[in-house]
Amino acid sequence: MTAAFARRSPAAVVLALATVYVVWGSTYLAIRVTDRTIPPFLMSSVRFLIAGGILYALVARGRPRPTLREWGAAAIVGAALLLVGNGGVAWAETRIESGLAALIVAILPLWVAIMDRAFFGRRLSPTAIVGLIVGFAGVALLVRPGGTGSAFAAVLLVFTTAAWAAGSLYARGAPLPQNPLLAAAMQMLAASVFLGVFGLVTGEASAVHADSFGSDQLLAFAYLVVFGSLLAFSAYAWLLKNVRISVVATYAFVNPVVAVALGTLFLGEPIGWTTVIAGAAIVTAVVLIITARTPATQAVREPASAPLKAAA
Repeated sequence: MTAAFARRSPAAVVLALATVYVVWGSTYLAIRVTDRTIPPFLMSSVRFLIAGGILYALVARGRPRPTLREWGAAAIVGAALLLVGNGGVAWAETRIESGLAALIVAILPLWVAIMDRAFFGRRLSPTAIVGLIVGFAGVALLVRPGGTGSAFAAVLLVFTTAAWAAGSLYARGAPLPQNPLLAAAMQMLAASVFLGVFGLVTGEASAVHADSFGSDQLLAFAYLVVFGSLLAFSAYAWLLKNVRISVVATYAFVNPVVAVALGTLFLGEPIGWTTVIAGAAIVTAVVLIITARTPATQAVREPASAPLKAAA
């Protein structure tokens, strides 16, 4: 298996994509379970501290120490993706259902398309423009007053997803280590510090007590560390270095389907017609954005590597 990943075989690509599809779709359920009793930012801080520390210890051995410039870039990416992006998801899921959170986060490719146009001058095809309109119409349906458990949390999640997109685009040219797993470990470690400080400043420490750590919460937390961070985040980082972004981005319309199904099955989250219509609009929009062809007049090659998600 190591040899397959080293030579970027089709089997390795399929395995990595399947991991990101299923595991990241299921992390919304795990976050929702931990959120019942464990404060979201401190939980995320410890999650990324453990996962980042383990991954760093595994991949940094025998390599030159990362420079301050590389740590600075990792801190910027980690803050955008994991403090604002993932931390925002964890906080939002204390107020809205996991399936709804996943549907809103699925608009990530829409933000990437907008920022690509705004900051890099990449033109949008007519198909991509239709996708943007359809996608944000679906989001508007979800975040309208009365459409979710907390309209404020839903709207905030829209903008935390924008921060993830911005950090992702910055990561394309950031001076990060060449090894994607080392870069991922550094981002998690940096983010764990930011999340811990933010959690303490907002008073989350007072909400931590012995009863916070029930068996369900501990199992969900362990799942987030081992599968959500170590396994899926590493698979995603590898994909970004070895597969075109249009292929990697397909996770965005698979994750919400997995998340909604698991939320309904294990947490009894209802699926109303609003969720079905809005979800269908968002998934359709993501498909349109990802599959849209760049206008022929714009001779820009798609980068082989792209930004880190998340995820959840």
